[in-house]
Formats: sequence, C-alpha cells, structure tokens
Amino acid sequence: MFIDNVELTLSSGKGGAGAVSFRQEKFVIKGGPDGGDGGRGGDVWFLVDKNSHTLSSFRGKNHLKAKNGRPGEGRKKFGKKGESLTVVVPPGTQVIDAETGEVLLDLVEDGQKVKFLEGGKGGLGNWHFRSSTNQRPTYAQPGLPGQTRRVRLELKLIADVGLVGFPNVGKSTLISSVSNATPEVANYEFTTLTPKLGVVSIDAFQSFVMADIPGIIEGASDGRGLGLDFLKHIERTKFLLFMIDLANYRSLEEQYDVLRKELARFSSTLERRNFAIALTRADALDDETVIEKTRAFLNHLQLSSESENDRYGFDQTLPVYVQEEGFSEHIDGSKPFFVAPISSVTGRNIDALKYALNDALQREREAS
Repeated sequence: MFIDNVELTLSSGKGGAGAVSFRQEKFVIKGGPDGGDGGRGGDVWFLVDKNSHTLSSFRGKNHLKAKNGRPGEGRKKFGKKGESLTVVVPPGTQVIDAETGEVLLDLVEDGQKVKFLEGGKGGLGNWHFRSSTNQRPTYAQPGLPGQTRRVRLELKLIADVGLVGFPNVGKSTLISSVSNATPEVANYEFTTLTPKLGVVSIDAFQSFVMADIPGIIEGASDGRGLGLDFLKHIERTKFLLFMIDLANYRSLEEQYDVLRKELARFSSTLERRNFAIALTRADALDDETVIEKTRAFLNHLQLSSESENDRYGFDQTLPVYVQEEGFSEHIDGSKPFFVAPISSVTGRNIDALKYALNDALQREREAS
C-alpha cells in the first residue's frame, strides 16, 4: 500500500539514574561511596534508504521511542546506554512539526543519517559528591528526561520527469511502454490511484526516472479529485511532460490551459519548471486530423513547426516543434522544449521522445 503522509510522536530515551552505593569489602574499613553514573538515553535518528518507497511501514504506529539508559551500579559501574531508535524513510521525505508546520528535515540523499532527538543525560552517582566535609553522600542525580516531538512525515517522490495530464490521457500507457513500471491500464478515468515510478533506459550508460501521478482535473489545486494529494510528488521533478490527449472531448488548448493554471495555483515553483508537451493517442485519429489539431495547437502557443528536429528522429510527416535556442535561456519554463504527437500503442515518436527528454535533462543539469 502506498502511504505518503503519517503523523508520529517520537521520543528519545531517558537517562539512567546515578547509583547510591558504598564500598563493602573484606578488610576495607568504612569504604567510601562508589555509586556509578547512569547511562545516557537512546537517540532518535533518521536514515534514508532508497530501497523503501513508501511510508506504509509506519501504518498503525503512533509513538516510537528509543530505549532508556540503565541506572548506574556500585563499584563505579556505568549504566548501559539506551538503544537508539533509527527511523528508516525513503528519499524525498520531509519531517514537519505537526503543531507549527515548520519543515525540520528534508531528507533526499540515499544513506543520509541525521540525529533528530538526543537522549537524556545519565545522572551522576554518589561517588561524585564525596568531599572532606561529606564523606558519606547518600544522594545521586536522577537521569534527565528525553525529548519528545510530534511530527508529520510527508513523502515527495524524487524523479527526473513528471507526467502531468487529465485522467485517462495515456500517462500509464506511456510509462509502461518506455520503462520497467507496470501500472494498471484501463479505458476509464483514475486507473492510477497512487504515484508510480519507472526507470527509462536510453543506453547502457544513460537512464532517467519518470513519475506518473493520478490525473489532474480542473479545481485540483482546491482539493477536487485526486490531484491535490499527489501534485506534491512532482514538486521535486527536474522536468515536466504535459500529456495532452488528441482524442479527448476537450480541446488541446483547454487541456493545456487548465493544467497550467492548476500547477500555477498549487506552486509557483512548478509554474516555472521547464517542460515539454506530448500529444497522446495519435493512433486514434487519422494523420490529417492529427496534423490539423497539432498545427492549431502550435498556433495557440505561438510556436512554429518549421524547426530542424532530426536530431531526435521525430516523424517528419507530422508537425513537431523543438526548441532551437539554448535551453538554459528559457529557464523560466515559458516555452516548451518540444511539442510532438505520439502513440504509446504503435510506438510512433516514442524513441524520439525518450532521446529528447534525456537531452533536456542533460541540459537541465548543465544549466544548474
């Protein structure tokens, strides 16, 4: 089960109490104090593990606590330190204060380990309080309490390319055809109920990660549909691919304008993200209709299809726009990197789309 938001109470361990003890040994007259110190309480750590991709392991758990330190013993023996608690989370997890909403940690790197709460210090045994005027101290320090904090763990998936589109426009079909992901594919809306990640291989040395999220409908940024819960998963993507359905009852222009508006209302960062546009389901229409619709859409965006785009191998019988200028000059995302009709079923323009996305990501890395 995919879970991307949980609330937990985390507590570090309490320090062990110091011991009150006196040396009692044969032939030792009036042995002095020898109470040892208590052990420190266990800490709370966060560990990022790329082998986990959901927060489902915390389902049904409300309070996680490190172990308390053991009390000190006689003969100046220290108490054992409490066992620390390690909370394993997937990359992209944010630790947020449940009361204030402040982001306390942003955990993105695999293997990253961060101490979150420190265990309480152990108390001093009575051996520390001996003096010339108090040779028989009968008191020791109690251990200090641990720290407790109520937090919300929120997962934002990390991917290179995020797919954005209305429900049932071919996002799942595309990611299943170009990657190792196996999402449910069916002819009805909202077949994708949870985000899916897939690795797209270009060659033996190059690949990138693509993320498919549930379809976005108008009003998603206000809570309609499933989009609001999952829009956050494309906040960390480096590049967006808008999926616009050629065979949809909505016009291409309406689909695009609504998607852009919802992204802008949800996040100003997403509004400025670099993007490309794939016109899906070209196999559902004849070429003449595809050409007519594509040209009208390019005119709506004030773009020309008269560009040299052979470097990716797009089908030249269809209108295709590829940005000719330096990609870094359009870092505000005001123009798409490319606009191309595709068909995931027949494979039309799919290889070219993969190469173009990979090139866009390379340019993105160079620009940053």
